[in-house]
Amino acid sequence: MKLDDLPVPFVDELVAIRRDIHANPELGFDCVRTAALVAQKLVDFGVDEVHTGIAQTGLVGVIRGRRTGGTIGLRADMDALPMPERNTFLHASRREKIMHACGHDGHTTMLLGAARYLAETRNFAGSVHLIFQPAEEGGGGGRVMCEEGLFRRFDCERIFAVHNRPDLELGKWGTRVGPFMAAADSFEIEVTGKGGHAARPHLLCDPMVVAANIVLAAQTIVSRSVSPLESAVVGVSAIEGGNLPASNVVPDRVVMTGTVRTYDAVTRDLIEARLGELVAGICDAHRARGRLTYHRGYPPVVNTRAEVEFAHEIASEVWGAENADMNYTPSMGGEDFSYMLLERPGCYSVIGQGAPGEPLVPLHNTRYDFCDAIIPNGVRYFSRLVERGLPL
Repeated sequence: MKLDDLPVPFVDELVAIRRDIHANPELGFDCVRTAALVAQKLVDFGVDEVHTGIAQTGLVGVIRGRRTGGTIGLRADMDALPMPERNTFLHASRREKIMHACGHDGHTTMLLGAARYLAETRNFAGSVHLIFQPAEEGGGGGRVMCEEGLFRRFDCERIFAVHNRPDLELGKWGTRVGPFMAAADSFEIEVTGKGGHAARPHLLCDPMVVAANIVLAAQTIVSRSVSPLESAVVGVSAIEGGNLPASNVVPDRVVMTGTVRTYDAVTRDLIEARLGELVAGICDAHRARGRLTYHRGYPPVVNTRAEVEFAHEIASEVWGAENADMNYTPSMGGEDFSYMLLERPGCYSVIGQGAPGEPLVPLHNTRYDFCDAIIPNGVRYFSRLVERGLPL
């Protein structure tokens, strides 16, 4: 098989696999059907070893080259999102309120395609570890795989992963050295006052007013406490309180939830501390009680220089030098590949699937679908990383 000219039946089979996974999405660590399908395909493709049950439904395939040598890890995520699908094509989700709205079905398929090619050709020296991970969407599957000894069992000198981007033009690729995705934290603020009749506010302690002040004050953390040379996001995304439809009842309690996104540890610590100070101070000024619960989520994705430069070389071969960007704009989105990058050097990159002239359907949208046209180059990219990174 020639990597630059993948056979049509090979690509057609991958498209069928991708659409089957899309039609049967699974959440978090419960990727039972998906993991079974992946394991069977790895066996069918002649992968040397298939190890299952890592982080419940995660698995690792091992392919050895023609000679001994180094090791490389390639990772794909498998889980879907808890949201309904509004598409009507034949491979739309068959499961209510579960949808592959982030393209993990495509990432899994591209890595399966690379597995088949590499197992058939073995034009490399050493071993490649194919990492299929559950629970990227908030469950921290990457963290759990690492905690269960992923790299003790399957040593990888360096690791690579990709993600599709609908807002990046089809046929383009991007990454950068250093922080590429943000740390993703969340918080909950509970404000307790004294409710009662809205016509007698002087007898109450209105938690709505207190909550409104906290929302506005939180917007000053980034603009007035974080260095203008650093990037950060602090946002309140949900407020729950009141007694609809009763417009004349002030509640006793209001709860707010939100997110914090940062690239470095100092800024992360600063924002958590300032948010706590604002909640305490504003509640005290209004004679209310406040409680902040701060949850640290995924750490930032930090790419290492040598691996970025190597991945850029490969991407330039696959997509063309003019389409491979090594200074791509970082994202405030979170990604738990970051846990793997804490243990091994590597590169996380994005590949475009936005068709020119077509309306943008973003990730996590009920009308989203992975673009099958990027599967062949995804296979080439993963495969060439191994062949060039572990040369005979």
